[in-house]
Amino acid sequence: MVLGKGKLLERTRRFYAKIEAPFSSLSLIGGFVFDAVTLTRVDQFWENFWVIGHLAIVTVCALLINFIENTEGDEADPAKIHFWLVNVMQFFFGGIFSTFLVFYFRSGTIAADWPFLILLAAAFIANERFKRHYARLTFQIALLFLSYYVFAIYLLPIVFNTIDTWVFILSGGVSLAAIAILIFALRKFSHERFAARALWLTRASVLGIFLAVNFLYFTNVIPPLPLSLKNAGVYQTFTVNGPGSYTAQAEDQGPLSFFNWSDTIHITPGAPLYAYTAVFSPTSFNLNIVHVWQRYNTASGAWTTQGRIPLTVVGGGENGYRTFSLMPSPADGGWRVNVETPSGQVIGQIRFNVITTSTLPALSTVSIN
Repeated sequence: MVLGKGKLLERTRRFYAKIEAPFSSLSLIGGFVFDAVTLTRVDQFWENFWVIGHLAIVTVCALLINFIENTEGDEADPAKIHFWLVNVMQFFFGGIFSTFLVFYFRSGTIAADWPFLILLAAAFIANERFKRHYARLTFQIALLFLSYYVFAIYLLPIVFNTIDTWVFILSGGVSLAAIAILIFALRKFSHERFAARALWLTRASVLGIFLAVNFLYFTNVIPPLPLSLKNAGVYQTFTVNGPGSYTAQAEDQGPLSFFNWSDTIHITPGAPLYAYTAVFSPTSFNLNIVHVWQRYNTASGAWTTQGRIPLTVVGGGENGYRTFSLMPSPADGGWRVNVETPSGQVIGQIRFNVITTSTLPALSTVSIN
């Protein structure tokens, strides 16, 4: 028996309502895992083409949703193109923000960059939980602007081969220009509807995001993409065999060392410690980094800097550029080595506790090539 059009649409609507929540949640998690596994280098053409394609699709969806006549109808009605545009926009916004989360999570540390990562995670979750808000122009434009801005922050340093402050300022200008063009198009072709959605609220949302991102940047909270820490460790002995080739020794931290917040490092009196890092940067992206050695002061409850060692990083290596610094005769207690840009953005961090002993535990030899 052939179902009538009305019954078919009604069954489609009921079926969608039944599977929407679990399917969306699984898609959300699956998309994040997929991006984490498949997205490799932030400077690769296809990775960035993936993001540009997603941005183009959500921008077109935003324009179409607001250009279509009578979009105040039932959003959950599969008979309306508005229904499909909203769902397509949600799907591709999810892809954008999962990509951003993966890239920015790899570049930096949770301890230093958690406010910015929370901002991205909130946008990621909002995409899932507040889908109906896509029919609200302010919400659409706010997410679009955040997407443009976050993308420009890491794309322009790749284009100009530098992470200087002027590049960040330029990324803000480019993002504001892009969203201004979109708002102009919306006002020109759907003026009445746009006015009804409160233009001032839209501008306030864009300005609020712009100021928040600038605050996070100038307080060194935003991870310094396109840089990322590929590998790091602290060693009791360290021998240079050649450029980027080392032989090091360290004690075994046990089978659960992956879950340790900080390692325990034993040294003999007067012996140094070596901090090794492999920092990835794009090809032709040569810069300086700084190993900042800090010891925790239990009396003041603050970290005190014991040394700042500037180092050079040459871009292009898949596994990162290998380099190291040393701290002569570190005192007992909690330590960390922040791997920073010259402006203070944290690329990564190594935490460990130092204990002075007369006899070292058994050390394992590691070849770093």
